[in-house]
Amino acid sequence: MIRVLLVEDDMGLAGNIIDYLELEDMVCDHAANGVAALSLIQKHPFDVMVLDINLPRLDGLSVCERVREDGNDTPIIMLTARDQLENKLEGFQKGADDYLVKPFDMPELVARVFALAHRRSSQVKKLRFGNVSLAMGSDVVSVENVPIKLSPTAFTLLKALLQQQGKVMPRERLLDAVWGEDAPESNALKVHLHNLRKSLVQANASIEVKAVAGTGFCVTLKPEQSNSVQSTSAEPKSTNKGNEQW
Repeated sequence: MIRVLLVEDDMGLAGNIIDYLELEDMVCDHAANGVAALSLIQKHPFDVMVLDINLPRLDGLSVCERVREDGNDTPIIMLTARDQLENKLEGFQKGADDYLVKPFDMPELVARVFALAHRRSSQVKKLRFGNVSLAMGSDVVSVENVPIKLSPTAFTLLKALLQQQGKVMPRERLLDAVWGEDAPESNALKVHLHNLRKSLVQANASIEVKAVAGTGFCVTLKPEQSNSVQSTSAEPKSTNKGNEQW
């Protein structure tokens, strides 16, 4: 099921979009300002973000820029009343993947969400999870900004898992991401994952690679790191079900 984050301060329009997306069997979370949006993004993985530009507290372009700076490669559709070319170019420069000018037809929005939902954005230049960062376009992985050595295969494994933003990656998809159609014998993945885990432990990384029985693999924060984050980053909660508006 596709999970969408809608960031829109026009409550009437937001309600219409949420209703329409849910009719298409999508799950839609909502934030009414940029600060609330960043809070939700830190707590939950999304398949697509639908982001209005003119937002209170923090505008949509700034939210988009921060999302990309944090290494989040979730596809972003920008919503705006600005239809000039320079406005669209600015959005793309900040990291947007698509642009939809208001007013728009709901079926067009749905089509664009479906088109992006199973992709990752090419706008991000660095992936981050915990204290680990991976520079796209190079073979550099760092822990606390200190480069660590990984084999080319371990690097590709980590990159594929980081792109899932904590979601489980099926074993078959992981094999395909690393070796394509030339996947080696079954024990090879186990060996390379062991070496990757060992390198992360030796570098004191705050993340670990976990196997999910019968499903695949994912990267998660180590339990002590997760507990620390939860205890230090508590946010006010909205009383509106399904929304975060503060």
